[in-house]
Amino acid sequence: MAETIETILRDECGLVKDRPIIVGVSGGPDSLCLMETLRQAGYPIIVAYFDHQLRPESDQDARLVEKTATRLMVSCMIDGADVRAHAEKEKLSIEEAARNLRYKFLFNLARQRNAQAVAVGHTADDQVETVLMHFLRGSAITGLKGMSYRSVIKIFDPEIPIVRPLLDMWREETVVYCAVNGLRPHYDSSNDSLNFQRNRIRHLLIPNLESYNPKFREAVLRMSQSLKGDYAFVMETLENAWQNTVTDMDEDFIIFDADLISKHSLGLQRNLVKHAMQTLRPGLDMTFSVVQRAINLIKTGSHLSRVDLKGGLYMFRESDNIYICTLDAELPFNLWPQMTGIDMASVGIPGQVALAGGWRFNCERWRLPGLAREQSERNEDPFQVWLDAEQFPSTLELRIRHQGDHFSPLGMDGHSQKLSDFFVNEKLPQRARERWPLLCAGDKIIWVPGYRPAHPYRLTSETRNVIYFSVSRPSEKIME
Repeated sequence: MAETIETILRDECGLVKDRPIIVGVSGGPDSLCLMETLRQAGYPIIVAYFDHQLRPESDQDARLVEKTATRLMVSCMIDGADVRAHAEKEKLSIEEAARNLRYKFLFNLARQRNAQAVAVGHTADDQVETVLMHFLRGSAITGLKGMSYRSVIKIFDPEIPIVRPLLDMWREETVVYCAVNGLRPHYDSSNDSLNFQRNRIRHLLIPNLESYNPKFREAVLRMSQSLKGDYAFVMETLENAWQNTVTDMDEDFIIFDADLISKHSLGLQRNLVKHAMQTLRPGLDMTFSVVQRAINLIKTGSHLSRVDLKGGLYMFRESDNIYICTLDAELPFNLWPQMTGIDMASVGIPGQVALAGGWRFNCERWRLPGLAREQSERNEDPFQVWLDAEQFPSTLELRIRHQGDHFSPLGMDGHSQKLSDFFVNEKLPQRARERWPLLCAGDKIIWVPGYRPAHPYRLTSETRNVIYFSVSRPSEKIME
């Protein structure tokens, strides 16, 4: 065992011997085995006991742990809280409340002592029980692979890992280890209570399943180990897809390219959505129905609906982007051209106008009308246009929309429509409309950048006076 555990501690858990490790010790055989294993292997440890105050004898258990640590000349820290009261206040189950308070204590201590990791005594039995709990909730591969030797639980600490060196040891083996090494575990009566789901799985479900397969626990453990390899492959694929489909992100939102994410397989779409939700809400537990609501929005391509997900997250589509964000997220405007703090700017020819977010409006006179017509016919960029300047006034304006604005879009033979209707028809995002830049000649709109020019100012075979306009994104070079 010594050689195997050394390898696990070094290679799987990534531990070193020059920084302390916080070891969660309850006084049971699993945690005492972990404590002694780390101590004998030469790792500096700090024993940490958290009293859940759920049993009358819990204070006595704390003293026993402290006494054991003192005998072994190991530092020991004890804390506790009323878990039942916390569960009622936060509307949590006793199990969840206990876990949250215990881990909060362990990671706070780890930060105070500059520890490299928090170590807990989860065994192969705990792994089997955890996999079955996830299976009963309908979990995907993320849950069915079970716990890892080393992982980061971001809700408790974004950097300090939790390590589980005993995941290959059965509970019976830890009992034998304690006996051989002169350790006396105490008995936790709450482990027999059928009020907790994990205990019902341990005492009722697993023995029943072992009547079908006497080696059921070993089979589940092998499955979880196999799925870890599959999960690593999925995560590598997911990371590549993430880099390709996420266009922007912040602590409150993640933006996907709608076209790119829709081209991925259904399974990869689900994983991208789950990864985004867990990035914004670390530790969030998602059901299949929540993820499926998100997938339905991707599939339908609807620009009108908003989907509420879970944990204060929602999802919607806007133009060519799909957002997953928090309720109070301040969404970016730099995806489109927007007027800055001023409502109107004069346009000189040639000239430039600075827009918000690094966008720029540019214009210049073209001397070759024939070349302009050729360029215009081949142009597929809605942010550049060549117009007949014969009817232009001496000065042009770039401004925001006004109430009652009308527009005669190219292709409507000179017929006009309300600018608001044009925006709706073109599916211009609602929040982008208010300060969208409009190129105007007097009170007439001659170009809506990103969409269409006005019909009366199109190039014709008679055009002799041409001006080229463009709106450049922050990363684009301005045409000289």
